[in-house]
Amino acid sequence: MDNWKLAYHANCWGALGGDAVGVTSISQLAYRTFGNMDRALTEISEVGYSGVELFDGNLLDYKVTDFRALLQQTGLELVATYSGANFIYDDILPDELDRITRAADRAAELGAPHFVVGGGAKRYDGTRKSDYHKLGAALDRVNDLATERNLQAHYHPHLSTIVEGPEEVRQIFDLTSIRFCPDTAHLAAADGNPAQMIKEHADRITYIHLKGLQRDPFAFVPLDRGDLDTAPILKAIREINFEGWICTELDAWEDPLEGARTSMNYLKQG
Repeated sequence: MDNWKLAYHANCWGALGGDAVGVTSISQLAYRTFGNMDRALTEISEVGYSGVELFDGNLLDYKVTDFRALLQQTGLELVATYSGANFIYDDILPDELDRITRAADRAAELGAPHFVVGGGAKRYDGTRKSDYHKLGAALDRVNDLATERNLQAHYHPHLSTIVEGPEEVRQIFDLTSIRFCPDTAHLAAADGNPAQMIKEHADRITYIHLKGLQRDPFAFVPLDRGDLDTAPILKAIREINFEGWICTELDAWEDPLEGARTSMNYLKQG
């Protein structure tokens, strides 16, 4: 399929969450899926994907030797790990960057090419203009530490952060040199046109997240379901001459194997 390599995120093989200790110890807070990652990688490989992305907490749970053995057993490549932070609070930023550095170290040690972060906290009393500048500066620090480890760092605009829709995406990428990981469903849910945004920011994009969107009731769904037409998105990816990894994902799905297979079948036809 074109010059794309297909990966899948292991995030829906269990409930999504984070480490409770992070409430009082920021440096110990990580994303994680509360599920069996051995099973996730086995089923992702079974469907035909050649790469996998994991949350930072799940990746750090493994000893390097054990995870290498799992990759060898399943025939998968580790493509990326996903981390995140508030990024706008000066006092806790060093703790957040310490945790991100540990995840980046592990990703680099395992040969991953990409490192993805989301974040940019929404304050209880409203977003300040300076928050975008703080976020941009923090993302530059993430970009620098990733580059030092031969990783390509990407910012993933995400619902519930201060960067959701098209104008906020433009604003933040005027303030940072980090790459853009477009997540098609999150962008669409924030009233963006994912295909148009991919073309607009083509020079920033070397890694992509694909998923479907159902608007009512709100849910992320496999690529052939819901209200988001993926065909124009794939057309846009071709038009920018994208080459590299595309990671399909579902944040939650009752039967994760069926969800992964449904999206793969769609991509084979596309």
